Amino acid sequence: MIIVDNALAKLAAENKQINVALIGAGFMGKAIAIQICKYTKGMKLVAISNRTIEKARRAYEEAGIFETSEVSTISQVEENIRQQTVSITTDPLILCEAEGIDVIVEVTGSIERGAQVSMRAIQNRKHVVLMNAELDGTIGPILKVHADKAGVVITNADGDQPGVTMNLYRFVKSMGVKPVLCGNIKGLHDPYRNPTTQEGFAKKWGQNPAMVASFADGSKISFEQAITANGTGMQVLKRGMKGPSVPVGTPLKEAVKLFTAEELINGPGVVDYLVGAEPGPGVFVLGTSDDPFQQHYLNLYKLGEGPLYLFYTPYHLCHLEVPNTIARAVLFNDAALTPLGKPYVEVVATAKKDLKAGDVIDGIGHYMTYGLCENADVCQAENLLPLGVAENCIVKQNVPKDQVLTYNDVILPEGRLLDQLRAQQAEYFKVQLV
Repeated sequence: MIIVDNALAKLAAENKQINVALIGAGFMGKAIAIQICKYTKGMKLVAISNRTIEKARRAYEEAGIFETSEVSTISQVEENIRQQTVSITTDPLILCEAEGIDVIVEVTGSIERGAQVSMRAIQNRKHVVLMNAELDGTIGPILKVHADKAGVVITNADGDQPGVTMNLYRFVKSMGVKPVLCGNIKGLHDPYRNPTTQEGFAKKWGQNPAMVASFADGSKISFEQAITANGTGMQVLKRGMKGPSVPVGTPLKEAVKLFTAEELINGPGVVDYLVGAEPGPGVFVLGTSDDPFQQHYLNLYKLGEGPLYLFYTPYHLCHLEVPNTIARAVLFNDAALTPLGKPYVEVVATAKKDLKAGDVIDGIGHYMTYGLCENADVCQAENLLPLGVAENCIVKQNVPKDQVLTYNDVILPEGRLLDQLRAQQAEYFKVQLV
């Protein structure tokens, strides 16, 4: 957002800053730390929490900060902020409670831990930036309800594909063009990929194999498109989305012709994706206009004769753009992407292999499940099990490969905040989930 750079520069010129705490110092967390510490004016990363303290320390060191203070209490964090010393800790909740921290950036990738962190931050009136689409796609709507009541912003991030999509959506809508499809571009989709098949790629780039597998098996894009739907009121054309494949390198302008005006224009809008199109991995919006004057000029400006007009962003720059989201939340009370209200699309758990009674379901991107987008009203009617809820559930009866699981197929773990918030979400929006 162009206005953000001047706002941050003004803060810095006035000797002021936005104080940020980072929860998670893995592949993406470390990159965010570097971006804030080395390249962002008017902002300071005052604390990092990670399960392994050495990773938190290393993230600061790679960002050029070699003096850190290990802490275990709220008072220690607050004193370090006063003394301009940065803190590292294994306890994220003390950062959510400490005075002097404006924003919590949640990058754990864990739904249950992310729920605990987000709720504690909201309760202490801190803005929350989520680099955790799995959390957002599972309980984002009820987290937004709590954030609104506390007067803070909860938002997905600029740079992540959903945030980039929403920026483009708002741009298109602001011109009076009606967005009818928000699309994502993938290079690969194979629902049976797992940490073993993705180990080599993950090692090359220093990533977590299960996280990489969640991209390849379609779970991640399902969460990304679900939260885009929940931020726009759009839906999916069918379970799993249409997701057409084109020969690798096919220009996006040609690939989008696989979506027709007839299936897009007369509804609430659609979230979907393409496999193989260029430029990837970018995002796109298809819009329409019934104004002859606008149609004439859109054609003049080389967007074609319609009725569908293509707008796209050819990249998403993840950690590079996260400071924009932080500044938008703190300085302008603006979310990059946040739920409109009720869930519109959910991500449902689907068997990656034959599951047997007694199996304990493993995590997202692992060996037992993958995710598919489905409209929330269908999920309600069929009692479908969200992928974000599935981990550590016990399978009650055999479930064949590629079958979507229901709540009746599993026993939920006890004592999870995640399930409490799902129940709250169901009650608040009057949706019966179990």
